[in-house]
Amino acid sequence: MKMGLLAFIMLLSSENFAEATRNTFMKSTGKNIGSYFEIPVTNLERAMKFYSSVFGCDFSKENIHGNEMALFPFNGKNSGITGALAKGKTYKPSASGTLIYLATEDIEKTLEKVKSQGGEILFPKTAAGEYGFVAEFEDVEGNRIALFDSN
Repeated sequence: MKMGLLAFIMLLSSENFAEATRNTFMKSTGKNIGSYFEIPVTNLERAMKFYSSVFGCDFSKENIHGNEMALFPFNGKNSGITGALAKGKTYKPSASGTLIYLATEDIEKTLEKVKSQGGEILFPKTAAGEYGFVAEFEDVEGNRIALFDSN
């Protein structure tokens, strides 16, 4: 099963995972470890259309270090991190790379939008214990992306 988040949550709550190890980074920096993500794409316009339709967000385009970027919106007052769709020589879409979890308030509705925009459901809405629900899809660029709904 593809339940990276559930496995991570179980690890964090495990008695075998020492409290000192679990909190080392947060105690030393005062921050969570995640800070930013980039989703590799080969067709930036197609990817922007897909993510805009699925998540209802607008992008700002930038050229950073010779790479085309479409930045997801960011509000520093909200919790969580932000990222970008990234096109460049070193960016290769993959279903087997790092898995990121994007927040949603309604996984089923989001999965419907994924399908209507040409994405594929890889792992249906599944309970993640008391933490909420998870699911996974493949975007139009071939990336495996997860969803997390804390409701």
